[in-house]
Amino acid sequence: MVTYTVRKGDTVSLIAYKHRIRPIDLVMHNPMIRFELDYVVPGQNITLPEHAPSNSKLTEEEDLLCEFGLQQLEEDRLSIEQLGIKASVIGFSVMGQPIYAWTIGTGKKKCFYSGGWHANEWHTSKFLSRFLLQCVQKCVTSDHWHGYSLVEIFKNIQLHIVPMVNPDGIDLVLQGVYEDHPYKKQIVEINQGMSRFNHWSANIRGVDLNHQWPGWEKEAQGSPTKPWPRHYGGPHPLSEPESIAIFQYVKKIKPDYVLAFHSQGQVIYWGYRNLEPPESKEMVNKLCQASSYSAIHTAESDAGFKDWFIKDTRKSGFTIEVGTGTNPLPAQSFTEIWTNNVTLALKGLTL
Repeated sequence: MVTYTVRKGDTVSLIAYKHRIRPIDLVMHNPMIRFELDYVVPGQNITLPEHAPSNSKLTEEEDLLCEFGLQQLEEDRLSIEQLGIKASVIGFSVMGQPIYAWTIGTGKKKCFYSGGWHANEWHTSKFLSRFLLQCVQKCVTSDHWHGYSLVEIFKNIQLHIVPMVNPDGIDLVLQGVYEDHPYKKQIVEINQGMSRFNHWSANIRGVDLNHQWPGWEKEAQGSPTKPWPRHYGGPHPLSEPESIAIFQYVKKIKPDYVLAFHSQGQVIYWGYRNLEPPESKEMVNKLCQASSYSAIHTAESDAGFKDWFIKDTRKSGFTIEVGTGTNPLPAQSFTEIWTNNVTLALKGLTL
């Protein structure tokens, strides 16, 4: 047998497929792993079959069956950097982890894509990271993508993209809480003593990063009044470092419109209390035609990022709800998410 020491960001699927074995093989060889979606924690020693090769790169097919956290974003960051596009760090999470942003394009018009707002919506981070990587690759090779010339598009627009707003929360959903986790006591208390975090959408302090934007006061009246796995908007608007980082970044770049990716529902919210500009309706129709998603004018919320952006700038903002099912969507959902949202995200560059 071979011993493997779990690293930060590992899951059963990631370990198994990187060693060319099945997740069930890990369960069979390690009684402490109870099922294929069980947590494995940093520093834990697990046993691999003798025939398992050393740690290898995932194939495209295997990647479709794996989760995506900050460690996978770091791997994509290095691949993108090798192609000539470097990330900037626009801020840090509660736990001091970087919040990365990329810029591609030289045009005067600017758009901003963001994802990974909610901890159990890591598919949105995976989608945006992989979409960015493909865009950069096709610019390098001058290839067209679904009929779009990325080289020409990025002469007319700047794409600003933050794939993972909430790295701490995503790590919690994927790896759980463990003995030396610095927020273990608070997390367990917020989670009412429960040890599973599939339902967790907040940041590591139990604040929902999409429920604490200016306009917060009305939303707070119908939300939890203390840290909670979801919907608690914090003690005041923009109390969390992750939200502050996005707020300051948007103020700095001044985008002409924003797309915020969430899951699930396969719908696109495009308005806020009729404050959005008239062209928003035509823009959302184009996004719907490119994705097969349905347009909904408003979500009847008051403290979301898209809501704040529309109210503050009177420019267009869209919340894209990818996938359908129960969060976290299974890893296999990424195929549908990619299929529907590649063309949507490309269309978004031409609005």
